[in-house]
Amino acid sequence: MGTAFVEIYVPGQKFVNGVPFPAVLSPSASAISLTDSVKANQPFLQSLLLQSGAVLFRGFPLSTASHFNDVVEAFGYDELPYVGGAAPRTNVVGRVFTANESPPDQKIPFHHEMAQVPEFPSKLFFFCEVEPGSGGETPIVLSHVVYERMKDKYPEFVDRLEKHGLLYIRVLGEDDNPSSPIGRGWKSTFLTTDKAIAQQRAAKLGMKLEWLEDGVKTIMGPIPGVKYDESRQRKIWFNSMVAAYTGWEDERNDPVKAVTFGDGEPLPPDIVYDCLHILEEESVAIPWQKGDVLLIDNWAVLHSRRSFHPPRRVLASLVK
Repeated sequence: MGTAFVEIYVPGQKFVNGVPFPAVLSPSASAISLTDSVKANQPFLQSLLLQSGAVLFRGFPLSTASHFNDVVEAFGYDELPYVGGAAPRTNVVGRVFTANESPPDQKIPFHHEMAQVPEFPSKLFFFCEVEPGSGGETPIVLSHVVYERMKDKYPEFVDRLEKHGLLYIRVLGEDDNPSSPIGRGWKSTFLTTDKAIAQQRAAKLGMKLEWLEDGVKTIMGPIPGVKYDESRQRKIWFNSMVAAYTGWEDERNDPVKAVTFGDGEPLPPDIVYDCLHILEEESVAIPWQKGDVLLIDNWAVLHSRRSFHPPRRVLASLVK
């Protein structure tokens, strides 16, 4: 392994078939800056991410959004613009955004980042700028493990999901509603104030729009609920089913109608809630420390956010 890093173990970490999840790296005695260490150890870091699905960098002297931006840049990945996502976010510096700005008392359910749109990030970075007063972890879970457990327990449901895919339905207001976890208005979702341009951008994402008096109904899909991860040769639970069904709720949206089978049939609630239970059971939630950087492979891992007592500031960056 690169001499810049020491692999450490932290409470809450899991071992899945002998592989640590997540892998945790801290600086060695001879470490240079994290930015330089990343540049000098690309092959090692890529293979660790391939193997573990998530890598936590802990104990490096990072304190600002621009430090984090430098680390993201050092990996050399292409940036993914945040078009079509549901979360209210603000650009902080360079490629760095706030993570979902929904209120502290709300949990954000497990999801693959932007699984409900065709162009989703392959990887994402999180950075803890201000550690939470309490709570506020970002639990992570291996997607193929969830798929295997669901397939085992509900083979007919999973067959139907693989055959029909899912439809996602979300009603957007005109402007952002920061009190809602899915509160992005259509103007910031499509980065325009022009309905015709919004229509074009939606069509490009494969999304249908139905304009309402004070907003728009977006219909996405049918899109697959299960994908195949080529790099690891396994099926993954790549969907926002549980997130939409249990969390896409505000004054405009009823979560039970937010996601259905691709043919419009409703999902069985007991199975959706049991899937939530499986996600929780298989997940790892390591409390944030200031300066932590978490790199997640969006092809391998779902993530969520627990409620918290402020302060807490976690920043994010999405990779093509």
